[in-house]
Amino acid sequence: MLNNSFSSSSSQVVNATSEDLISKNNHIPLPHVVIIGAGFGGLQAARALGNAPVKVTVIDRTNHHLFQPLLYQVATAALSPADISSPVRHVLRKQKNTNVLLAEVTGIDVENRCVLMHNRSISYDYLIVATGARENYFGHEQWREIAPGLKSIEDATTIRRKVLLSFELAEQESDPERVKELLTFIVVGAGATGVELAGAIAEISRKALAADFRHIDPKQARILLIEAGPRILPAFPEALSRKAHRVLIKMGVEVHVGLAVSDVDAQGVTAAGEHIASPTVIWTAGVQASQAGQWLGVETDRAGRVKVSERLAIPDHPEVFVIGDTALSMQDGRPLPGVAPVAMQQGRYVAATIKQRVAGQSTLPFHYHDKGSMATVGRSFAIVKLGPLQIGGFLAWITWLAVHIMYLIGFENRIIVMMQWAWAFLTFQRRARLITHMNLFMLPVELHPAPAQKPKDAPATTDETDNAVQA
Repeated sequence: MLNNSFSSSSSQVVNATSEDLISKNNHIPLPHVVIIGAGFGGLQAARALGNAPVKVTVIDRTNHHLFQPLLYQVATAALSPADISSPVRHVLRKQKNTNVLLAEVTGIDVENRCVLMHNRSISYDYLIVATGARENYFGHEQWREIAPGLKSIEDATTIRRKVLLSFELAEQESDPERVKELLTFIVVGAGATGVELAGAIAEISRKALAADFRHIDPKQARILLIEAGPRILPAFPEALSRKAHRVLIKMGVEVHVGLAVSDVDAQGVTAAGEHIASPTVIWTAGVQASQAGQWLGVETDRAGRVKVSERLAIPDHPEVFVIGDTALSMQDGRPLPGVAPVAMQQGRYVAATIKQRVAGQSTLPFHYHDKGSMATVGRSFAIVKLGPLQIGGFLAWITWLAVHIMYLIGFENRIIVMMQWAWAFLTFQRRARLITHMNLFMLPVELHPAPAQKPKDAPATTDETDNAVQA
């Protein structure tokens, strides 16, 4: 769940602004804060430093902030990429002390306090590393090209293309076995993302596409959700997990728990010695932190997360902070989960800590305030855990909608998403059903045969045209 809670130490933030410091100490340069990554944690830190007596530089390899909790809706044609994205420069446009760089970081020189990029470098006084995570294929990197994950807009549009194209190809296929393969969709990993994806694909086949084809029945699509653990949604209480499981089955999703995938190839997956044929495999089975640990030369866990102190700094370098999915932060003897609320609170905490250090004040350790978690399982059903309160159903779904709308960045995005959701709820349609980055060679050869040979003396006709297939 997304939330807006602050860490307990953030109340000590000083009120001095960058203009105050410049006017009083013109000869003293402002401390330079460099933030790597404009995700939830990095952007929260940057915004919290907007009126602080520091100079801020935000570095990201994309020019936009992505609202990842709704990325699965781009992958399943409910929303368009721009609906859940905001240009970083626009978000930070009013912060006169903040600069944005579109660049890819290649390393960090901790001893010399320098961030390395292609053909340039930049020095810092304080560094915030918020570089997120990527899919974890557990040593099988060759699976990445076959089974995309869901961490970026490119991932989402790739999945959307694969799903929609499978229906198009099945429509033109004469072999019933091949049709069955094309209409089989496999989601590996039953955390929140996997459950949301599986439910959304089921809704597409049963509702949005149900009447659009002439030679196939989209309702016959087979959606498999495969989980190696004993139950789906392991981060939620078991009672809520069971409710979600029942709803998925009712939607037509085949849920397989306690089943580990041993191989993935272009023809499908192998699990428990059985090969399941499908051209569309989606990987949501785990995450691995970015390369930040290698850049910093510090200890990491098996998932690549940097082990940080109670103040989110690395050993021997209190000026270097690591937050979000990149950090292994412990609380009450357990690691904090890699979710947006943790990253957001950590971003605000680190910004507050930097302000306090600049002002010569003491700082307090970071403490995460868990406000709950939630996941949606298709149309009109979600599960929500708010402290001791556990609910599942329509009310939980309304709560899920409200929270996600509230935390979308940009008023325009909120209005657009609400309108799209309202239309989809009333009509069962998905307006972003675009197949992009496709060429005709993806289609069966009989769709674009060579023109028939005509006798040399045959007259030319004026109505002969080349038929292009567009999506």
